[in-house]
Amino acid sequence: MRAARLIRMALLIQSRPGLTAAVLARELEISERTVIRDAQALQEAGIPVRSERGRSGGYFLAPGYRTRLTTLHPSEAETLFLSGLPSALRDLGLSDAAGTARLKLTATLLPSLREAAESSVRRFHLDAPAWFREPAAPELLPELARAVWADRAVELAYARPGQGPEPGGAAPATVSRVVEPYGLVLKAGTWYVVARIRGAREERDGGWRTYRVDRITALAPAPGAQEPFVRQASFDLAAHWEARSAAFARTLLRTTVTVRLTAGGLRRLPAVVDGAAVEDALASATVPDAAGRVTLDLPTESEDVALDQLARLGADAEVLAPASLRTRFRERAAALAALYTGAEGTEGGAGTGGGAGTEGGAGTGGQR
Repeated sequence: MRAARLIRMALLIQSRPGLTAAVLARELEISERTVIRDAQALQEAGIPVRSERGRSGGYFLAPGYRTRLTTLHPSEAETLFLSGLPSALRDLGLSDAAGTARLKLTATLLPSLREAAESSVRRFHLDAPAWFREPAAPELLPELARAVWADRAVELAYARPGQGPEPGGAAPATVSRVVEPYGLVLKAGTWYVVARIRGAREERDGGWRTYRVDRITALAPAPGAQEPFVRQASFDLAAHWEARSAAFARTLLRTTVTVRLTAGGLRRLPAVVDGAAVEDALASATVPDAAGRVTLDLPTESEDVALDQLARLGADAEVLAPASLRTRFRERAAALAALYTGAEGTEGGAGTGGGAGTEGGAGTGGQR
C-alpha cells in the first residue's frame, strides 16, 4: 500500500514539478505530515526529492532526473485498456486515434503485460445507450469536441426544449449564444456540452450552461476569438455535472403526493422513484403505525408520473392526496377488477399476455 503511494508521489512530482504538500496530500488522500514523511522515504530510497519554500515553492526532483518507476503492473495495464469507451470515441471522431494509441502502447509492453491488457478487452464492454434506443451521434459533435480540446470559444444556435416547428413546417426557432465549451458529457446515450456564456462570469450562476448537443443546429468559431479562452483553473467537470444534475432533477419535482406505504412498499420505493425524490420523501416519513405502514410526502413531476410510478408498488402503496390522484387509482383498480372478474381468458389470450411459455418470450423478458 505505502509502496504504491510512494510511486504515485514520485510520478506526480515528476509530471507536475512544484506541487505543494497540500496538493500532494489531496491527490494522495493523506495528511500533509504523511507527505513530508513520504518525501523523506523517497530520498532514503535514492530518489532526489527536494522541497523549496516560498510562493513558487513546492516539491521537485533534481534537474535532469527521471524516475524509472514507469513499468506497468498487469492490473494497471488491464485498467488502462478498460478506460476507453468505444461508442464515445466513435462519436467524437477519435476511433482511429484511440486504436493507434492502443497499438503503440501494446508494442511497448512486455509480452506478459500484453496478454493482461488484451484479456480485459475480451472480458469487459460498456454499452452506454439505454435499451430500445438506437444511438445516433449528433452531426456537430466532432467539431464541438475539437473546440473543447482547443479551448476555442464558439457561437452556437440552439433549439430550446419543447420548441416546436414554426408555422408552415419551418425549422424550430433557435437562440444564438457565444460560449466557452469546457467539456462534453455522455449521459444515458445523450451527449451534453458544459459551457460558459462569454462575458457572463459575473452573473450569479457564473454564466454556466448545459446544452444537449443534438439540439445544436449550427456551430461556428466565435466572432473575433483568435486566441484560446482562459480556463477557470478550479473547474472540475465531474463535480460540476454531478451538482447541476442533482439540482436539475429537483426542479422537475413540481407535485407532491401523500402516500401510505407498507414495509415492502417502503423497501421498493427507491426502485421506482428518482433518488432525489426518495431522499426528500424519507425525510418526511412518519413513525410506522401498528400495521408497520408509514405516511410520507413524495415529490414527483406530475400526477401522471406518480400514477405510473406508484402503480408498480401495487397494494403496498395507498395514495391519500391529492384527491384527484386517489380517484384515478380507484378507477384503475375498478377497471382491473372488472377485467379479471368472470370467466378465465382463452388459452391464446393467456399465452399472449404472459409470453413466458415460449423461448422467445422468456428471452425478451430477460434482456430487459
